[in-house]
Amino acid sequence: MRSKKDNAIEMSGRGMSRRDFLTDGLTVTAACFLPYKALAAVSDIFLPEKALSFYNTHTGEDLKAVFWSDGAYLPQTLNEINHILRDHRTGEEKEIDTGLFELLFDLSQKLQSREPFHIISGYRSPQTNSTLNAASSGVARNSLHIKGMAIDVRLPGHELKTLKRAALDLRGGGVGYYPSSDFVHVDVGRVRYW
Repeated sequence: MRSKKDNAIEMSGRGMSRRDFLTDGLTVTAACFLPYKALAAVSDIFLPEKALSFYNTHTGEDLKAVFWSDGAYLPQTLNEINHILRDHRTGEEKEIDTGLFELLFDLSQKLQSREPFHIISGYRSPQTNSTLNAASSGVARNSLHIKGMAIDVRLPGHELKTLKRAALDLRGGGVGYYPSSDFVHVDVGRVRYW
């Protein structure tokens, strides 16, 4: 008959009982089924910094900045990101939902990319959105771009369909695939895709 000591699994030089091993395994398995926002909260505990890189295709501006450090968002950086994501037609800025930054950060991590997100459309003023909506059936009248909760991007070094698939896998909100216009829409609204 085996003793408790014999049942211990040696891991990293320390003994772990079979019960502890199974408990830890179940915990990890359960984490795989957590919703995206819960996983993002867990990642906050382990990451000292989060950074994003952007290139605005309309203005030529670029930005690489740490937006989260030591458990808190950095207000100055958030203002800089709000600026680069402004409505390039009117110059109007809006406070962007930080959930969108988290989603983009997780997307870049999932794709293991250090390339800047190329911004096609970030914030849209109601005036700009109304004009675009009148010209195209592909622009929603109540777009989440108006609320600072959506962005249209591409990511150099990654095929558009790969970017779309990664965004769908994260289940962080809406995902729109626009191959003829060469961008993917992501937002932090309800989970849906088109």
